[in-house]
Amino acid sequence: MWAVGVHNNQSFFHTPRWLGLIALVVISAAVLLRRSRPLIGLGVGTAALGVDILSGGLAVTFLIYTDLVYAAVMYSGPLAARRIPQICGLLTGLATVVPLAIFGDPVALLVGPFVALLTLTPAWTGTVVRNHREEAAAARLEAERVALLAELDRREAVASERSRMARELHDMVANHLSAIAIHSSAALSLKDPAATDEALGVIRENSVRGLAEMRRLIGLLRDPGDTAEPVAISTLDALDTLLDQARANARPGGQDIVLSDERPAGADPLPAPVELAAYRIVQESLTNALKHAAPGRVDVTLAHRADGPLEVSVISPYGDRSGPRAPGSGTGLIGMRERVNLLGGTLDAGPVTGPRGMVWQVRAALPRGDESAQSVP
Repeated sequence: MWAVGVHNNQSFFHTPRWLGLIALVVISAAVLLRRSRPLIGLGVGTAALGVDILSGGLAVTFLIYTDLVYAAVMYSGPLAARRIPQICGLLTGLATVVPLAIFGDPVALLVGPFVALLTLTPAWTGTVVRNHREEAAAARLEAERVALLAELDRREAVASERSRMARELHDMVANHLSAIAIHSSAALSLKDPAATDEALGVIRENSVRGLAEMRRLIGLLRDPGDTAEPVAISTLDALDTLLDQARANARPGGQDIVLSDERPAGADPLPAPVELAAYRIVQESLTNALKHAAPGRVDVTLAHRADGPLEVSVISPYGDRSGPRAPGSGTGLIGMRERVNLLGGTLDAGPVTGPRGMVWQVRAALPRGDESAQSVP
């Protein structure tokens, strides 16, 4: 275009035409800075455009300059991206008013639209595209955040379900397996046929019960919505059965289990989660006493005052033993604490000194109010 003399206008102040070629080379080089240094590229391009206008002007130079304005809005910082359209609007207004005031010719009004096409239009285009990209990026970040939160919720739900399954497996099966281990050891060590037959009977009974509970739990895990029979929830009404079974299992160890129910008669029924937690705490405490306690009396106490929590206490002899009579996993106390914490209660477990000397005491306080009536596994 420069070689064939296609210029937009006559040169000003006798500026040589060949300066337009230099301006074209410079503004073309400025395009290389449109992403890395957009403001520097725009400054160099503005200087080259001024030289080009003085030498007569080439349309291709104007076209390249519009891209530099667009790139400055797109790739510069937030402050510059806001200021450049404002400056372009100010220049458009000045280019509309000043020539008209100087020359007094209505034709001079055409300078304003030309400047707007050269500066304001690409600046506005860059603003629209930049805003769209920022909104799209924000939407992607929000989607990623929602997906991350959903994944964290899923992992938390899986961990909670795994903990619930671990507690149920431990509470339902460990008691029977501990009794089997203890009575099988007694059957192997005793030479009395009657004692051996009694131990084998206890072993068989615990094996059958443990297998039934395991099958029921497996059925619930496979298809919780299609159970052949209603799920039995352990309550304190079944505590006598639990204690009878514990007494039978405790015979080789010489523990005497005594229940003291100090709850007032006619009291309001307890929420199901509280009853289940109390039942499981007594069950686990008796299992631990069966495995670790010295011979003697094991006291199980249930009590609550007017508006106080349900108090569960299990006290067993704490004597020197060569080791547990059945292996343990060490998760029993963890499971009890988890159940109590879900209800907002407290649990203390450890050796204490009392009138009977050194004993092992498990003491739990379970709130009975509305805050406890939630579905706690």
